[in-house]
Amino acid sequence: MAIARFPSIVIDCPDPGTLARFYGAMLDWKVDVSPDWAEARADYGQCMCFQQVEDYTPPRWPAQEVPQQMHLDVVVDDLDTAEVAVLGLGATKHEHQPGTTFRVFLDPAGHPFCLCVE
Repeated sequence: MAIARFPSIVIDCPDPGTLARFYGAMLDWKVDVSPDWAEARADYGQCMCFQQVEDYTPPRWPAQEVPQQMHLDVVVDDLDTAEVAVLGLGATKHEHQPGTTFRVFLDPAGHPFCLCVE
């Protein structure tokens, strides 16, 4: 039984609108731009999100001195139920929880991801 639908990918960047328009055009997805956040969304619901980060430093791939900068937002129906499920799969709940409509976790390798309700 799946505990979630599909994740949204959230990418840090200096200009969310520029990246959303780029990916929106490349993928033929609808684009929605706010001052510090933008989204490119498929008709079937899949979404790429872009958040503005001050003093952004682009990754230097494949080297790791400046690693890739993104995390997954996973949309769930119920935060409490999903939290129990991901903890059972090996996730760790992060001590810093900055919102009420999402929760931040670390996967078994330490990558952050958020469980979110719409």
